[in-house]
Amino acid sequence: MMKTFVAKPSNITRESILVDAKNRPIGRVATRIATLLQGKHKTTYTPHEDTGDMVIVINAAQVASTGKKEKTKLYHRHSGYPGGIKSMTLETLRALHPERIIEFAVRRMLPKGPLGRKMFRKLRVYANDQHLHSAQEPKLDKI
Repeated sequence: MMKTFVAKPSNITRESILVDAKNRPIGRVATRIATLLQGKHKTTYTPHEDTGDMVIVINAAQVASTGKKEKTKLYHRHSGYPGGIKSMTLETLRALHPERIIEFAVRRMLPKGPLGRKMFRKLRVYANDQHLHSAQEPKLDKI
């Protein structure tokens, strides 16, 4: 009889993976990052355990957007008060906080709840090609 493999914290091995987002569509990059953070690319994937790797994203400011999204895509936030909704276009967000483009896309692809928040903490996004994690010797991911 076959037994289902269930990963335990002692079975989990983590790596650092470097993703270059330069000239790649936002959605393609975000789905790959979400897969890496969840650990779905590993044979030891278990849905209720955090088996994923640490992901370092560089060149987030140069991520590509297709069509007219630069002017029409909106990011909303709400203060919690009546009439407190604020909106920002992709173009404005890229000028102010380019790393948040990737962060917003990836966060919404991860599971909701404590496990998703734990996975999201393993993501580091940098606007340019300089990062602080060279000591981890990250492997370059081919998207």
